[in-house]
Amino acid sequence: MQINVYYGGRGLIEDSTLFVISKLTEVFEELRINVVCYKLYENKNEITALASSLKNADGVILAANIEWFGIGGLLHELLDSFWIYGDKAKIAKTVMMPVVIAHAQGEKEGELELIKAWELLGGKAINGISAYVTDQTAFETNINYVKIIEGKAEEMYRAVNQRLTTFPTSNHLLLQGQKVPGNIDLTPEESDQLSKYVSDDTYVKNQRQDIAELSEIFKGMMENNDKNDAEPEFVRNFRMNFKPFDSEFAAIYAFKFSDTGKTLLADISFNHLKLSYGETDKPCVQVTLTRGVMNKIVTGRQTFQGAFMTGDVVTKDFKNYRVLDQLFQFEQGI
Repeated sequence: MQINVYYGGRGLIEDSTLFVISKLTEVFEELRINVVCYKLYENKNEITALASSLKNADGVILAANIEWFGIGGLLHELLDSFWIYGDKAKIAKTVMMPVVIAHAQGEKEGELELIKAWELLGGKAINGISAYVTDQTAFETNINYVKIIEGKAEEMYRAVNQRLTTFPTSNHLLLQGQKVPGNIDLTPEESDQLSKYVSDDTYVKNQRQDIAELSEIFKGMMENNDKNDAEPEFVRNFRMNFKPFDSEFAAIYAFKFSDTGKTLLADISFNHLKLSYGETDKPCVQVTLTRGVMNKIVTGRQTFQGAFMTGDVVTKDFKNYRVLDQLFQFEQGI
């Protein structure tokens, strides 16, 4: 059994959240539970990749320190990554317990916020630990408080071990009505690459150089195919793999190829798709990439979101961009 702890504070000595995490860990280790702690302030450039860390977790603890208002930006960023990249089927089986220690008002609100967020992700949550601490020494030396923490650790163990069953909540129902982003399975090597992408500009430049070289190879291959293809490049791929999911969805996507200067327009309106090459004055979602990258996407070797994460695609409208993998479900070899 493994429990992942995600700490969203700043790691200050006077933060009693760390004391609570330490006591919880002691009990878990006595119960022979493997505990993996992620201190987000030490992994700021890797938070996006932490969604893959949920794969090995049977339980999760989200720990926040409220210094003035709310649970803080690092935990919000982590929860965003769980929403976009997390395995929703795995989250649904994972129990979460919140730990919120406040030096200002809001510990109860912070606990409820974390519970609601986890339930919106589809997971199960139990009541955790929330406390308002003004005197660190008095809090950490209070035997009764320590017993409460130890009791919560045992409660968490039972919830995970016995596969906690919870009543249905409106938060779970809300999840069913939303367009959930598709999961992106990342191997450890891919997670490491993603972390480098976020933090290392040199890595990004090298990736783009590699893509440029590959695009030249694909360019020659596709030029030969174009001669025998009655439809313009990529039009057939998009048309055959169009999977509308919302009759009211409407958007114009402009795929601008940086290496040729051409623009492929995909006009989606009321479950209808119109494809053409050219320019448009209408509002659209601008997507910049190379022909080589697009070829990998339409042949099923890469997803739109995967291309965005590696820096192969540039766009400013990520809200509409991230539904592309739902709109166009390319299969390998198609």
